[in-house]
Amino acid sequence: MEVCYYISFFIFGLCFGSFYNVCGLRIPRVESINHPRSHCENCNHELKWYELIPLISFIIQKGRCRNCHTKLSWFYPFSELATGILFMVCYHSFGFSYDLIIALTLVSCFTLVIVSDLTYLLIPDRFIVIPSIIVIIINFLNNGYEYGLLHIAYGVLAFIFMYLIMLLGNKLFKKESMGGADIKLMFLVGVTLDPFLTILVIFLASFIALPVSFYLLIKNKEHVIPFGPFIVASFLIVYFTKLDIKEIFTNILHFF
Repeated sequence: MEVCYYISFFIFGLCFGSFYNVCGLRIPRVESINHPRSHCENCNHELKWYELIPLISFIIQKGRCRNCHTKLSWFYPFSELATGILFMVCYHSFGFSYDLIIALTLVSCFTLVIVSDLTYLLIPDRFIVIPSIIVIIINFLNNGYEYGLLHIAYGVLAFIFMYLIMLLGNKLFKKESMGGADIKLMFLVGVTLDPFLTILVIFLASFIALPVSFYLLIKNKEHVIPFGPFIVASFLIVYFTKLDIKEIFTNILHFF
């Protein structure tokens, strides 16, 4: 039975990942998510139902459009596969619980964020606001009034901290160093994690982004680097590995 649950969550993740690709591409352009129907961007061939099966259609069609044979982006099946795996990890980590609802909400949110930010360097507010509201409600239902209010305060602190980092970056680089959506995204991180873990997410995201930034700046000095995907990657590492920040600091102190 347990295996069936894992398979089910993986399949649901694949399906939702495909849907999130559509939402992440269309909503920032203020387009309907159901009209026009999914089609090839090169020849406008309207995709049949069997061309929309997540991951499998891409493999069967060998990564090409059935009509014009143009190569399709690997980003879409990768996003579907990653969402499927993460849905499965959510179930493995939290089982059937309130925390599972939070985890699935966050994975859904972050899939949308990555698709939108990588494509348009833009994260619509609804991608962050709606998940934040869901997490806050679950916090109140699962852990009580005080816990819910406390994590709202954590979110506000994370927002302020990120905003101050943005102001410092703007002053140092003499230009906009961070998008406003990245700051709002940190509010969602803050209402989910404790403050120390939130700070760890920020520094880990910066650490991961640094070599990528250097490479892209050397390749193209005018290139703008989306920071949202790095925040997402860092959050997922911290969230699913259940890092104990106090234990980490204790071990560091013992080392010295």
